[in-house]
Amino acid sequence: MKAYSIDLRERAVSSVANDECNIPEAARRFTVSEASLERWLAQYRATQSCAPRPHAGGVPRALAAAEAEIRAAIQEQPDATLQELCDRVATTCKIKSDASMMCRELVRLNLPLKKRRSMPVSGIRRK
Repeated sequence: MKAYSIDLRERAVSSVANDECNIPEAARRFTVSEASLERWLAQYRATQSCAPRPHAGGVPRALAAAEAEIRAAIQEQPDATLQELCDRVATTCKIKSDASMMCRELVRLNLPLKKRRSMPVSGIRRK
């Protein structure tokens, strides 16, 4: 979700700070939630700025430390399954992962995927 503009934040905060209106009235007037306006006011009181804070970065990748091991495993055995890669990383790097996490990491590293084991021959006989 995109952050509200600094202009809107400043106008809403100044209307409450200057006692022009209370928080519920200002929230309706500027079409923002009361909770957002309360957070902006708290930030303004603490820092004298109601500008949006920078993005925190999200959750760090668990398999980032095992990148070299994953690349080596794919180099040695290109047709390894995702579960085999997970097992190898668990034994060598002590990082527990599952197949979906490994699949996302392979996509991130632009490495080829082995999605499943080869399928057995079907039971239908052709003449």
